Amino acid sequence: MKVHILHTGKVLIDRALAYREKSFHPVPYTGWFRGKNKKIWVPVSSYLIEHPKGLILVDTSWHEEIRLDQRKHLGGLAYSMFRGELPEGESIAEQLKDLGIQSKDLDFVILSHMHSDHVSGLRHVCNAKKILTSELEWNAAHKRLGYIKSMWANITIDTFKWMDIPYGPFKKGYDLFGDGTIYLVFTPGHSDGLMSLLVQMRNGWLVLASDVGYSERSWKEMVLPGITTDKTAAYQSLKWLQDFSRKPDCVRVIANHDPNIKPEIIK
Repeated sequence: MKVHILHTGKVLIDRALAYREKSFHPVPYTGWFRGKNKKIWVPVSSYLIEHPKGLILVDTSWHEEIRLDQRKHLGGLAYSMFRGELPEGESIAEQLKDLGIQSKDLDFVILSHMHSDHVSGLRHVCNAKKILTSELEWNAAHKRLGYIKSMWANITIDTFKWMDIPYGPFKKGYDLFGDGTIYLVFTPGHSDGLMSLLVQMRNGWLVLASDVGYSERSWKEMVLPGITTDKTAAYQSLKWLQDFSRKPDCVRVIANHDPNIKPEIIK
């Protein structure tokens, strides 16, 4: 088993989007009417898992269109809240090519949730054998604000229902191969159907925590993301992450936007 941590650009956000804060501002996470000193750059990550039963890509990050016309790609509302940056050579298409992998070689593309910085690059990998997200997240993406439906228009995305598993704040998830080596774990709160991944490595579990927290600080200090659809569920998910990180069989916990996480291969 190998897990490639791929930084596929970065995003400029208000710090309150990453770390919820008390403020007289009604929506500080938007960054509207807040100074530049409150903005932070954080990485946008994807993960390539080389599993004995197939190649799995987790999230797709920015599409190369972000380099040409961000306002058009993101839409006016999202563009007013954050900015993306995708240097040459860092798109998921470019990084897979460097690894000698074509999108048709991917057995699964797993979408932890369907916010723009996780699905923007879907068209780069739309020839994967299966693109998968939870049924709950899929339904939320078509009902709630904050999603950009054009990013997955006319792309076939399969969904699954949550099942009973031994892990997670609600003991719900999906055993990807049916052998207990990769669990998609229901960790809602930041979005309705948000999932983390548990990957069985040689020495224990690797947790790909997506946006349950924005960095290690999140679960160490129990700081929720600025945007949540269910604050109580978000707290339960973050608390589970904190507790799991302390288990002796937890190798590592990785948040998608943690600036302290560098690209590497974990074996």
